[in-house]
Amino acid sequence: MKPVLLSISMLFCSNIFMTFAWYAHLKELNGKPWLLAALASWGVALFEYLLQVPANRIGYQALNLGQLKILQEVITLSVFVPFAFLYMKEPLKLDYLWAACCILGAVFFIFRQKLFGA
Repeated sequence: MKPVLLSISMLFCSNIFMTFAWYAHLKELNGKPWLLAALASWGVALFEYLLQVPANRIGYQALNLGQLKILQEVITLSVFVPFAFLYMKEPLKLDYLWAACCILGAVFFIFRQKLFGA
C-alpha cells in the first residue's frame, strides 16, 4: 500500500479513538468526577497514539508537515460530524458544511503545488 493511503487509513482509525477520548466522556461519564473521565480518556487516547504516531511517520515519507496537518483536519472533521450526529445525538448544522468548505480551501492551498506543479 502506498504511504499516503496507509497514512490516511491509520489516521482515520486514530481519529475515531481520538474523538471518543475527547468527547464520549461528556455523554458516558457526565455525572462522574472529571479525574475519572480524564483517566478513561487517556486510556482510549493510548490507542489513538499507537496509530497516529506511525501514521504520521509513514505519511511524512510522501507529504510535508503542512500537508499532513491539513490532511489530519480533513479526517478529523469527517470523523467528528458523524460522531456528533450519530453518537452524541447532536443536530446536523449548516455550520459543518461551511467548516468543510473552509477546510477544502485549505486542502487546495496546501496541495496545489503537487496538483498543479505551481
